[in-house]
Amino acid sequence: MLSFGIKDLIDIILVAVMLYYLYRIMKDSGTINIFFGVLAFIVVWVVTSEILEMKMLGTILDKFMSIGLLVLVIIFQDQLKRFLVELGSQKRWKFIKDIFHHKKQNPHEQHHQWILPIVYACMNMAKSKTGALIVIEQNVPLETYEKTGDIINAEINSRLIENIFFKNSPLHDGAMIIAHGKIVSAGCILPVSHDTNIPRSMGLRHRSALGISQATDAVAVVVSEETGNISIAHRGKIITRLSSADLEHKLAALTAKDSE
Repeated sequence: MLSFGIKDLIDIILVAVMLYYLYRIMKDSGTINIFFGVLAFIVVWVVTSEILEMKMLGTILDKFMSIGLLVLVIIFQDQLKRFLVELGSQKRWKFIKDIFHHKKQNPHEQHHQWILPIVYACMNMAKSKTGALIVIEQNVPLETYEKTGDIINAEINSRLIENIFFKNSPLHDGAMIIAHGKIVSAGCILPVSHDTNIPRSMGLRHRSALGISQATDAVAVVVSEETGNISIAHRGKIITRLSSADLEHKLAALTAKDSE
């Protein structure tokens, strides 16, 4: 007689949470079809091997499963790395620290200090059609990408942002990375999204913004050099043609949400 206890319930909940988290990462990275394919293969394997007890087909699928795990680790190494980094992030366990520290700074005031300079700089660059790509770090650290550019480590200032992306500046073609309320580096190289659904009108900056938003949970702001339009990319999605008010609200909402 089958027995169902609290341990089994916890087991089911943990598996469900893990599958949901993997689904979200795959969806953000544009590999959701592969996720469904792997899930369908596992279902077929369980049905044939455990339920129907088909020995020949079950043995073949068992061999595929033993090799397939290694193949999946190779294919999804970036997604697995992101999963482990997010899991071990200090911000992810921030609530434990907050239990022992009752004094907190108002999150809206904290974000407002550096959001406005970014908005002002983007609006000025949009008027002059100066291309720009600004990446704001969230829970997933961006040290790997920071090292591809020049270290700035300066306070966030609208004039400094505009000077870095000035057309004659040696750093204007790369991305600027902002972390911990500072401009950490500029002229950085980002992963480029190969999503076929991206409109052809979007150039390398937009594809790089989508690429970093798929690989990490960062927020990327793009100013188009051709049109002067402002866009924002987050978790594999991009919103275009933002006004100054829209940009401010989006930055405040996205950064506050992911920093909680």
